[in-house]
Amino acid sequence: MIDHQRFMSAALREAEEAYKKNEVPVGAVVVRNDAIIARAHNQVEMLQDPTAHAEIIAIGAAASYIGSWRLKGCTLYVTLEPCPMCAGAIVLSRLDRVVFGPFDSKMGACSTIYNIVRDERLNHRVEIISGILEEDSRILLREFFAKKRENGKEF
Repeated sequence: MIDHQRFMSAALREAEEAYKKNEVPVGAVVVRNDAIIARAHNQVEMLQDPTAHAEIIAIGAAASYIGSWRLKGCTLYVTLEPCPMCAGAIVLSRLDRVVFGPFDSKMGACSTIYNIVRDERLNHRVEIISGILEEDSRILLREFFAKKRENGKEF
């Protein structure tokens, strides 16, 4: 039995790091053979790169770690439902599954708005598990955006 909460806790720690750096608090880890092989958090502001989402960075690090862009046998844990860009990278990297916390009603592409990772027109489909440590992730996101609004910053 896979301990999804353990790995999602690691992703949540990455999200907390993003929060400390004034980044949208999303974190991700990639797991293979019951071990974390890559971890990342959003770095969009720090790198001034719109593609620097936690998922993209973690997928790249995992591919470097195993020496292949094909991440068969790997699971991505992420603290928020991935966006279309990240869902595309999940499919292209051939991940077996994605496990996430809350659904994203504005950008979710793994069930909510789109379901890119399960689209039968694509050459690979990914198992989805949602709701793991959902409330912990949601609270962190709410605190972050409340703080932004309080300081009069748009996001």
